[in-house]
Amino acid sequence: MSSKNILVTGGLGFIGSHTVVELINAGYFPIIIDNLSNSDLKVLDGIEKITGKKPVFYNLDILQTDDLEKILNVNNISSVIHFAAYKAVGESVEKPLDYYYNNVSGIISLLKAMQNSNVKNIIFSSSCTVYGQAADLPVTERTPLIKAESPYGNTKKICEEILYDFSKTGNVKVVSLRYFNPAGAHKSSLIGELPLGIPNNLIPYITQTAAGLRNILTIFGNNYNTPDGTCIRDYIHVVDLALAHVKSVEFINKFTDNYEVFNIGTGKGTSVLEIVNTFENINFVKLNYSIGERRKGDIEQIWADCKKANSLLGWEAKLDISDIVKDAWNWQKQLD
Repeated sequence: MSSKNILVTGGLGFIGSHTVVELINAGYFPIIIDNLSNSDLKVLDGIEKITGKKPVFYNLDILQTDDLEKILNVNNISSVIHFAAYKAVGESVEKPLDYYYNNVSGIISLLKAMQNSNVKNIIFSSSCTVYGQAADLPVTERTPLIKAESPYGNTKKICEEILYDFSKTGNVKVVSLRYFNPAGAHKSSLIGELPLGIPNNLIPYITQTAAGLRNILTIFGNNYNTPDGTCIRDYIHVVDLALAHVKSVEFINKFTDNYEVFNIGTGKGTSVLEIVNTFENINFVKLNYSIGERRKGDIEQIWADCKKANSLLGWEAKLDISDIVKDAWNWQKQLD
């Protein structure tokens, strides 16, 4: 029987921390590495309060290949879940070299360490940005990957290509999860999204505006070809997304091919204005917002076809937009 020890890179980040909680709940033993560049050590305490267990933690950058290899060997790791990467679309447009160096070099460093340690399984944190602005919606896993609209999206596409090519050598089995738009927080309000500086994602910007930390929410464009003119995305609750990783760990130990990809979303598109209105209605809070110019790198609309994940992983999203905005607001209210 394979070890239940799972290495989680970027495990103190937003999605990583929620996945660590669900791994513990499912009987696994997550080992976290994180360089704390976009996370906080206090998240470990939140994980412990929720689960009653404090995972092993290493303050480490994934570019430190030799140290990674030692950690893989010492902890008898059976699978890796790889979150550690820069993740902001807008920032990637401004700092493309930083994104290519960190995200692409990072996956290569990790795969080298895995190869040297004979660790065969990796679940990769990919993104719907690999589809660019798809011609047909919803997107399926067979939707052609077109030129990404941002360097961030392109790093995910390149990483998938690296993983696919490496999987053909037989040295690794890969499950690549193409997330749509993760949002929300744990129901306990003990962990949630902790953006450093100005948030790049819509939901934390909304909650910070509602809390008075931001003066105004700017909606980037209202002249898109959508029902209300604002961009449409498939927002998935972070706990649902975390559970998809647990299902993927179970799946990767059973499936016989070396490479598989899944869309992880709800199958429903929601516009920016719909999110704003739902937040106001659910939480009884009025938001100060204005319409601004379109933002470089943004696509018009996208949402997922998740039938493959429903069928092969035995996973489906259970929570909706109302849960997302309620849990995100409860998390924001208890922050210092």
